[in-house]
Amino acid sequence: MTEHKGQHVGYVRVSSVDQNTDRQLDGVELERTFTDRASGKDTDRPALKEALSYVRAGDMLVAHSMDRLSRNLVDLLALVKELTGRGVSVRFHKENLTFTGEANPIQDLQLAVMGAVAQFERSMIKERQREGIAAAKAKGKRLGRAPKLNPEQEREIRTRVAAGEDKTSLAKEYGISRGTVYNASARLEG
Repeated sequence: MTEHKGQHVGYVRVSSVDQNTDRQLDGVELERTFTDRASGKDTDRPALKEALSYVRAGDMLVAHSMDRLSRNLVDLLALVKELTGRGVSVRFHKENLTFTGEANPIQDLQLAVMGAVAQFERSMIKERQREGIAAAKAKGKRLGRAPKLNPEQEREIRTRVAAGEDKTSLAKEYGISRGTVYNASARLEG
C-alpha cells in the first residue's frame, strides 16, 4: 500500500436532523470534516459534493462505514473509483478497509459485497416504512402534516370565497398561503 501524505478528510452522514454524528469518527484524527444530514440513497448531498471538491491527490477521505458514504452500490463503486482515480485514498473506519486505486481483488470483492448489503438494508428500511404507513392508514390514523385550517375555518373561507371575497385578503387574514385558500375553495366546487 502506498504511504499517505496528504490531509485526512472526514465525511459523516446521518439520515435525519435529530441523529447524533459524534460517534461516527470519534477518535479519528482529521484535518477537516464534512457532515450531511440526508439520506444515502444518492450522491446529491451538499457536504458530500463539498468534500469531493475539497480533496486533492494524496488526501484520504475517511468515512465511518461504507453505508455512510452511500447506500446505493452503483454510487458507492463510482465514488471510490472516481476518488482513487484522482489519487485520493478512501478509508472506511468500521470495515478497516482502505482503497488506494491499487489492484486488490479481495478488497474489490469486499467493497461490492458490503455495498450490496448497505443497498439491501436501505431497501428493507423502505419496505418497513411502507408497511408501517399501510398499517397506520388501515387503523384510520392520519398521516402527514396537520391541516392549516380546522373544518369550521375551512367552511368560513368557502362561504366567503363563494360570496366573492378576495382570496389574497383571506389568506392574510387567516395567516395561510393563497394556495390553501384556493384548495379550500376548490373543495367547495368539487
